[in-house]
Amino acid sequence: MKKIFEVIGLISLVCFSFFYTEKISTVIRGNDDLLKQIEEIEEQYKIEAIDAIIDGNTIIPGVSGSQIDVKSSYKKMKKVNTFNSNLLVYEDIKPKVSVNGVYDKYIISGNKNKKEVSLLFLVENRTDIDKVITTLKKYDIKATFYVDGNWFEQNNEKITSLIEDGNVIGNLGYNYQYNTSGISWMNAIVTKIGNQNATYCYVEAENEETLNICNNNRSYTIKPNLVVDKNPLITIKKNITNGSIISLKINDQLNNELPLIVEYIHSKDLKMVTLADLLDE
Repeated sequence: MKKIFEVIGLISLVCFSFFYTEKISTVIRGNDDLLKQIEEIEEQYKIEAIDAIIDGNTIIPGVSGSQIDVKSSYKKMKKVNTFNSNLLVYEDIKPKVSVNGVYDKYIISGNKNKKEVSLLFLVENRTDIDKVITTLKKYDIKATFYVDGNWFEQNNEKITSLIEDGNVIGNLGYNYQYNTSGISWMNAIVTKIGNQNATYCYVEAENEETLNICNNNRSYTIKPNLVVDKNPLITIKKNITNGSIISLKINDQLNNELPLIVEYIHSKDLKMVTLADLLDE
């Protein structure tokens, strides 16, 4: 019995010592000028998150905010024992309303607060993508290729190459028609072999049947706010904005004008990114 009390007493002493040490550390930190300096600027450096915008059956992604991680910043600066704003550590503030996992609405653009746009290239059954790829590589641009099921079946090496180059693969179904079996196997390949985190369907007009099929298969349905099938350079110049999702049909005119399109978008200080990056909050 005596040993039991001794053990209990030892445990109590250890717990008390730990509590006391932690309490002393908290008091010391609370009176630390370095910590106070960090806490004083905490609100000044805070950037609020922007919620996703939902309007009926459409959604536009939000934007993450950021705030100072006081504890990590203090720990980092304490090593040099001086305040240095370059040593501040930040943590993300995620939007309360997010596009993540929302598969039952049409995504119609990226967030207007980000100077980004996304180029979608429609790869139909007999489309030749070689010239587009050459131009993208020349300018070091990543894009999204929406691929027809028949083309997908016949061009496995090109699909692999596109993914390895950092591009994203979207699902056009078969001749723009979706069914559960077709969408499932294409999605499985790009997520498992291509390690793509999300999958994407495509519509140019609202289609409840497509939206339901894609929702059931956990695919985002993209409804571009800029669909271009002719005079691509002129059309883009007139209509491009922050967050534009630009659908492009691959043809001779696009092949000829794509370098000019890229240079024009660059001149507007807009970054061209994949859908995955455009929708990332």
